[in-house]
Amino acid sequence: MRIHVNGEVHDLSAATLSELLFALDYEGDWLATAVNGDLVHAEDRPQFRLKDSDRIEILSPMQGG
Repeated sequence: MRIHVNGEVHDLSAATLSELLFALDYEGDWLATAVNGDLVHAEDRPQFRLKDSDRIEILSPMQGG
Protein backbone atom coordinates (compact mmCIF):
# COMPACT_ATOMS: atom_id res chain seq x y z
CA MET A 1 0.00 0.00 0.00
CA ARG A 2 1.28 3.45 -0.88
CA ILE A 3 0.69 6.11 1.78
CA HIS A 4 2.03 9.56 2.55
CA VAL A 5 3.65 10.09 5.95
CA ASN A 6 4.67 13.62 6.87
CA GLY A 7 4.83 14.49 3.18
CA GLU A 8 6.92 11.47 2.13
CA VAL A 9 5.60 8.53 0.11
CA HIS A 10 6.04 5.07 1.65
CA ASP A 11 5.18 1.61 0.34
CA LEU A 12 4.19 -0.37 3.43
CA SER A 13 2.02 -3.34 4.31
CA ALA A 14 0.77 -1.89 7.62
CA ALA A 15 -2.98 -2.44 7.96
CA THR A 16 -3.56 -0.18 10.97
CA LEU A 17 -2.18 3.09 12.25
CA SER A 18 -0.50 1.28 15.16
CA GLU A 19 1.25 -1.09 12.74
CA LEU A 20 2.43 1.88 10.70
CA LEU A 21 3.90 3.61 13.76
CA PHE A 22 5.71 0.39 14.73
CA ALA A 23 7.04 -0.12 11.18
CA LEU A 24 8.43 3.43 11.10
CA ASP A 25 9.92 3.18 14.63
CA TYR A 26 7.63 5.72 16.27
CA GLU A 27 7.05 5.00 19.95
CA GLY A 28 5.04 6.58 22.72
CA ASP A 29 1.47 7.53 23.45
CA TRP A 30 2.49 11.19 23.46
CA LEU A 31 2.59 11.27 19.66
CA ALA A 32 -0.15 13.14 17.85
CA THR A 33 -1.49 11.46 14.72
CA ALA A 34 -3.85 12.57 11.99
CA VAL A 35 -5.11 10.71 8.92
CA ASN A 36 -6.38 12.78 6.02
CA GLY A 37 -6.59 15.80 8.31
CA ASP A 38 -8.59 14.08 11.07
CA LEU A 39 -7.05 13.55 14.51
CA VAL A 40 -6.73 9.90 15.57
CA HIS A 41 -6.42 9.41 19.34
CA ALA A 42 -3.85 6.95 20.72
CA GLU A 43 -6.54 4.53 21.96
CA ASP A 44 -8.07 4.37 18.45
CA ARG A 45 -4.85 3.59 16.56
CA PRO A 46 -4.92 -0.24 16.91
CA GLN A 47 -8.28 -0.51 15.13
CA PHE A 48 -7.85 2.44 12.73
CA ARG A 49 -7.59 0.83 9.28
CA LEU A 50 -5.40 2.48 6.65
CA LYS A 51 -6.25 2.75 2.97
CA ASP A 52 -4.10 3.24 -0.11
CA SER A 53 -3.21 6.92 -0.64
CA ASP A 54 -3.98 7.96 2.97
CA ARG A 55 -2.11 11.01 4.20
CA ILE A 56 -0.75 10.58 7.71
CA GLU A 57 0.81 13.26 9.86
CA ILE A 58 2.82 12.20 12.92
CA LEU A 59 3.85 14.93 15.33
CA SER A 60 6.02 14.65 18.40
CA PRO A 61 6.79 17.32 20.98
CA MET A 62 10.13 19.07 20.72
CA GLN A 63 12.22 20.67 23.42
CA GLY A 64 13.60 24.12 23.03
CA GLY A 65 12.60 27.66 23.34
